Amino acid sequence: MGCFGSWKENRGDSMSNPHAVDEILPAPRLAALGIQHVLVMYAGAVAVPLIISGALGLPPEQRTLLINADLFACGLATLVQAFGFGGVGIRLPVMMGVTFASVAPMLAMVGAGKAAGMTPNAILLQIYGSVIAAGIFGVLVSPLIGRLLRFFPPVVTGTIITVIGITLMRIGIGWFGGGFATVKKPLDGVMGDFPNPAFGALDNMGIALAVLVAILLIAKFAKGFFANIAVLLGIIFGGVIAVAVGKMNFTSVANAPWFDFVYPLQFGMPTFDLWSVVTMSIVMIVVMVESTGMFLALGEMTGKKVSSEDLTRGLRADGVGTILGGIFNTFPYTSFSQNVGLVGVTGVRSRWVAIAGGLILIVLGLIPKLAAVFAAIPVFVLGGAGIVMFGMVAATGIRILSNVDYNANRNNLMIVAVGIGVGMLTLIAPNIFDKLPKELKPILDSGILLTTIVAVILNAFFNGSGSSDSGEKGASSAAMSSGGMH
Repeated sequence: MGCFGSWKENRGDSMSNPHAVDEILPAPRLAALGIQHVLVMYAGAVAVPLIISGALGLPPEQRTLLINADLFACGLATLVQAFGFGGVGIRLPVMMGVTFASVAPMLAMVGAGKAAGMTPNAILLQIYGSVIAAGIFGVLVSPLIGRLLRFFPPVVTGTIITVIGITLMRIGIGWFGGGFATVKKPLDGVMGDFPNPAFGALDNMGIALAVLVAILLIAKFAKGFFANIAVLLGIIFGGVIAVAVGKMNFTSVANAPWFDFVYPLQFGMPTFDLWSVVTMSIVMIVVMVESTGMFLALGEMTGKKVSSEDLTRGLRADGVGTILGGIFNTFPYTSFSQNVGLVGVTGVRSRWVAIAGGLILIVLGLIPKLAAVFAAIPVFVLGGAGIVMFGMVAATGIRILSNVDYNANRNNLMIVAVGIGVGMLTLIAPNIFDKLPKELKPILDSGILLTTIVAVILNAFFNGSGSSDSGEKGASSAAMSSGGMH
């Protein structure tokens, strides 16, 4: 099963003929593929606790605690989503991480708490209370959102997935150039994003390009397992170059402790502020709408139909993961879109790879020295991989849109055009909505959410809401008509 070779449909439902999503691979392959997923998501996984701990002015040991707790909870949430239990978990190759949609509201809570004279610990407990409450809210409303699948025919699904890929490409381009911004600590103790003077440095981009070329060469000439870990091998190749030219610093590895323990409520019992809870619940709605797009994209990539019941289980797992985040001293969790692209690149559809990644994240949370090795990899090494992975997500959306009938119904062109255009507003002009109330920021900052709302409304306006199973057909029709994505 090569990166860009064809794969055969495997839709067996019996234990004797399981779907490729349920295939258990040999342990060495699972470990390597799991590490590949962790490398792709690591920078994003630790970014939010770094931002929040910096805004609070926490001492280094508490920052380390937040990072360890985040990695540990990432692993737990991933197991809930990919392994599943009862009516929870979509059981697809999903990796879970802290959503960036929660950053702005949490920074607002930090600012309000400081203005009210609250201690950093008290502010954290208020944040954790809102996170736990939002997770419970997500669990309760997941059946309602899960039943909306009929509003997602191919024209809507393809538009959303295309915008997800384009939105992710900004991250990949940022990685390629060495990072759009570097987080610094001004004299007043408030964290902020400042221009990275090294962004676009030719030596950094040269390494990123070398990683991209390595991945393409491996995809072209390697076979079997080595083709499946093309991204991992490309990152390792880039890391070796970075070490050779002195661009990879292992000081943090030497300073990190070997073992640390993560246990629930280490900062104390959470507190519950009404407006913080309401704000974080709005974030949870944003998370669940975005997750819907991720699940449909994964259903397309893996060739497994996503039903309303599957969607409900996946969204419920987002809620459960967020509850676990609040309990284990961290933040709201969502399906990480970075890893969706990796599934498309490798062609490996087994959810057990994500389960292996979840176990690795738990280990990293308990062994900070090992986690520091992952953290030492410069972002430009990930840049070449990001271009491939995130482009694959956009390509998946485009392929779905290629199956839409534009001749018999020209209004479908209008849906795609306006949906993508609206999704680009905040991507191209991040401050375009600054004059609107700040309470709307969690909604307006998400181009994916805006695209979803607009595409669903326009589709209902032009085409009607569709039959009860039209969304499910939309999630899998292109997969059934195409066998050669990977």
